[in-house]
Parts: sequence; structure tokens; C-alpha cells
Amino acid sequence: MASWLVCPATWSPSKLQRVQNAAVRLVLNLKACDHISSALYQHRLPVHYRIQYKLCLVMHGVCVRRCPKYLDQTVQLAASVTRRQGLHSLASADLRYVVPTTRTKLGERSFSVADPTAWNSLPADIRRTTDTAAFKRQLKTHYFNLSFNV
Repeated sequence: MASWLVCPATWSPSKLQRVQNAAVRLVLNLKACDHISSALYQHRLPVHYRIQYKLCLVMHGVCVRRCPKYLDQTVQLAASVTRRQGLHSLASADLRYVVPTTRTKLGERSFSVADPTAWNSLPADIRRTTDTAAFKRQLKTHYFNLSFNV
């Protein structure tokens, strides 16, 4: 195997962000010293928020039952857990999912942990949206507002 070949799955978001920044500079013919935040704002979400966007999109599929059965069985609604049904905090926590505890960084990247974590961090009005097209618009707007302080 060639030494220059690296599996993209092992790349960190900061490395992917540098690749995205370089691509924006190349496409827009910017110099290496030029700031790209305004150019990036016009085109793409930063890598961290792009990852969160994809995770939440999968969880939206789980919520509206448009996902494979194995994904639906991987996550669990917080209100459905018997030991938590009496908690007052769950009355307002609509569509929140249980986030299992892990001991490793690799465990935090698993679907059963990463997706509910991203989903639970969304505002309740976005989580309640059932129309996928409207959900995508609201989600992208939410992440643009977070990343670019609009």
C-alpha cells in the first residue's frame, strides 16, 4: 500500500476543514493569505457543521420512520425508557433520544451516540418538523447562523 494513501475516515474535522478551505481557494482563485470566511459562507458549511447536518438528517429519517429498521432499533426515545417516564424534564423534552455512555473516543463516534447527541442539541421547533424539505432548510439555516454568527 502506498504511504501517501490515507483513509479519509481517519481524518479529523480540522484536516477536512483545511482541505475544504484549499478547495474554496482553488475554485475562487484566492491567494493563500486571503481570508475565506466570506467565500465559504457563500458556498458551504464548515466541515464540523456539515457532519452535524448529515447526522441530524439521518436522525430525522429515524423520527419520521423513513429509515432502515436496524437504525430505528439502534436509538431509543428518552420518554420510552421506563426509569425516566416520571421525570418532569421529559415533559418538555419532545423527541429527545437516549445518549448511551461510552468510555472511548471511538465509542462517541458510533451511530447510537453521535446521532442522538447531534439531534438533542437542535432546538425543539426544528426537531418537531416532519416535512423533510422544510427540515433541511431549517437545519441548514440553523447551522449557518451558528457557524457565521448571522
